[in-house]
Amino acid sequence: MVEDSALSIRKTLAELGISRSSFYRWYQRYQAGGPDALRSHSRSPRRFWNKLPESVKGQCLEIALQHPDKSPRELAWHITDEHHYFISESSVYRILKHYDLITSPAYILLSASDSFHTPTRRIHELWQTDFTYFKVIGWGWYYLSTVLDDYSRFIISWKLTTSMGASDVKDTLDQAIDRTGVTNIPVRHRPRLLSDNGPCYLSGELKTYLNEHQMGHTRGAPYHPMTQGKIERYHRSMKNVVKLEHYY
Repeated sequence: MVEDSALSIRKTLAELGISRSSFYRWYQRYQAGGPDALRSHSRSPRRFWNKLPESVKGQCLEIALQHPDKSPRELAWHITDEHHYFISESSVYRILKHYDLITSPAYILLSASDSFHTPTRRIHELWQTDFTYFKVIGWGWYYLSTVLDDYSRFIISWKLTTSMGASDVKDTLDQAIDRTGVTNIPVRHRPRLLSDNGPCYLSGELKTYLNEHQMGHTRGAPYHPMTQGKIERYHRSMKNVVKLEHYY
């Protein structure tokens, strides 16, 4: 009708009460697929492939009630390790918040600090360590264990693992110790380890290991996200690289 009209396209569309954007969108669909391409598209609600099933949400809630002292991160690790089902820390947090199980500490002010509360003055004075996770398409979930020097921000060692246990932390520390030779220097100059309060860092196995190597251990304060800001930013950067390479 528009093509056969003696009027211009603009005037013809105005007479028909059709916007130009709608016309050209329909016209492109018609050219690409013929009349069938102009049929109405289904407006059924979108289904998200990664939406958590209600059964998993219920299981997460039940486990959280059984372990009221665990943080969302610790609960995510517990579910992954013990129940063999991956769930992210953010998903656990949203579930707990939905059921009003997240309590905010009163009158806590988070300062925008970029460093540990006792700034380091030399290399190998403080080592930060942490885990992050990746999903490699076709391979599954992997965990990156890293040791970072707090003063220089140098990545001393890293290891890609399939779990987040104390043995994985020890393996990463073995690499760092072998690379730096810090056990050959006086004990008073050996690095302290800074970590969060995850189960692998609270384990007796890691405590024994650090005692054998005569290394101290400091765990970050709860509700203080900047304690390990350097290594967490590094892990975010690594995740962005993996996403850009279409592996995540």
